[in-house]
Amino acid sequence: MATTDPRAAGPAPFVPQAYRVEEVTRELADTVSLRLAPLDGARPDFRPGQFNMLWAFGVGEAAISISDVETDGSFVHTVRAVGAVSGALAGLEVGTRVGLRGPFGTGWPLAEARGADVVVVAGGLGLAPLRPAIQALLADRARYGRVAILVGARSPETLLYPEALAAWQRRPDVEVLVTVDHAGADWAGRVGVVPGLVPRAAFDADDCVALVCGPEVMMRFTVAALRHAGVAAERIHVSMERNMKCAVGWCGHCQFGPAFVCKDGPVMRYDAIADLFSIPEV
Repeated sequence: MATTDPRAAGPAPFVPQAYRVEEVTRELADTVSLRLAPLDGARPDFRPGQFNMLWAFGVGEAAISISDVETDGSFVHTVRAVGAVSGALAGLEVGTRVGLRGPFGTGWPLAEARGADVVVVAGGLGLAPLRPAIQALLADRARYGRVAILVGARSPETLLYPEALAAWQRRPDVEVLVTVDHAGADWAGRVGVVPGLVPRAAFDADDCVALVCGPEVMMRFTVAALRHAGVAAERIHVSMERNMKCAVGWCGHCQFGPAFVCKDGPVMRYDAIADLFSIPEV
């Protein structure tokens, strides 16, 4: 299982770098995307799937996945207001300063997926940490086999990044399937849970890599659907979410069996965590 050396995040992994909020985009009623640019120094390199620790001054710090990187070098983080820190971050205005540590953790296995089919499965806000991986796949499309992007949300109103979804759907070299749990009469798309899209997608189960992110119950059923389709356990990768405080595996808050999600994850190979992953609330 891959690990992250705390020194890889810089000489002082516990000292946040100052960033400025350059843009705030309202994604959903409780969710915004923050475009953050460094005030001093360059933005560090990152791998799709990694996260940063964002510090709302006077409130606290939270682990937030990187949901995009702009051409000017700024990070984008999509934040849902669910607690004190995330609520403070979601309420930031353009020009505000925030602290940022990172990037931390493991990334999606894009290099090992080259030459194979790729199945990307996102549930709800799980599309945020998957978006950089999708962008990387599409930017280097010739290196991969078939690409299937399966997206689910509770309702049409809670679908994240609808413009990006529409752009991906227009591409002839990508299969994009979208479903919602429930919808009104004006919804012409699919209704159902996202694991139900797996049998509908076109991919070679013997030669594919699956990237899965969303609520844990959704990921458990998605993994079951992928395994039923014939995808090997070692070729399924899930992004775990735990209460990460230090981000370098020292505090123990995010321990997951013998691993620490902050440094051994958040992206983990399913076969390495299958026993624990099958137990709800571990």
